[in-house]
Amino acid sequence: FFGLVHFTGGPMAQLNLAPSPMPMGGHSMRDTNNQMPLYRPIQQQSKLDIFQLTNYTFSMKDPERPVEKDNTLNARTLRLKNKYAREGMRRSVDGVLVVHQHGHPHILLIQMGPNYFRLPGGRCRNGEDEVACLKRKLSKQLSPPNQYNQPHWEVGEVLGTYWRPNFELHMYPYLPPHVSKPKECRKLFVVPLPEKCVFAVPRTYKLLAVPLFELFENAKRYGPVVAAVPQALSRFTLNYMANPHQG
Repeated sequence: FFGLVHFTGGPMAQLNLAPSPMPMGGHSMRDTNNQMPLYRPIQQQSKLDIFQLTNYTFSMKDPERPVEKDNTLNARTLRLKNKYAREGMRRSVDGVLVVHQHGHPHILLIQMGPNYFRLPGGRCRNGEDEVACLKRKLSKQLSPPNQYNQPHWEVGEVLGTYWRPNFELHMYPYLPPHVSKPKECRKLFVVPLPEKCVFAVPRTYKLLAVPLFELFENAKRYGPVVAAVPQALSRFTLNYMANPHQG
């Protein structure tokens, strides 16, 4: 199926510094520093292999529901209120799937409406493991109906954790200290893709491959969480894997 995946192009606060520790046993501070280093060695960056978008096959499948229940932000907020009244804080997980095209990383996003974009994923069931939930959601949203072509999902590191302190749309990468009962905890996981696989999205969705430069600081279009993904990915060393047909 062609044409399914689309490309989109104040004063500084003063610090209260504790006094330097005094050397013990008559040794000079220079000798003490030689015995116990003040700084830990910097850890090596995590690596992520990313493959060309043309490595992957895309198709469509029939949706499980006639209409997506959260196809608008207002509908999602109302549903969150109802769920919270019955079950408490919502736990949700999202997958960050990275490919490269034209020498630049792209993120796979699902478009559910004219102005509603999201990462693949969704809500965890009560007591469900987060990794197991993400694999279930990825299979539901992106796997083909043919059981023989199912991708093998590998869930990697946590890329970020966001909190929803109330029923508004805003989420924060920290839990405000005055909030004792957050309404949602949302975790983003890196999902390393295999060299090749088959994707199938419901006909009611669009699957977009969006470059990082389009997402970066573009919260007005994609929301603050998705717009922060390029910055969060910067802690990874991205390995651009060549297409095997190109040598």
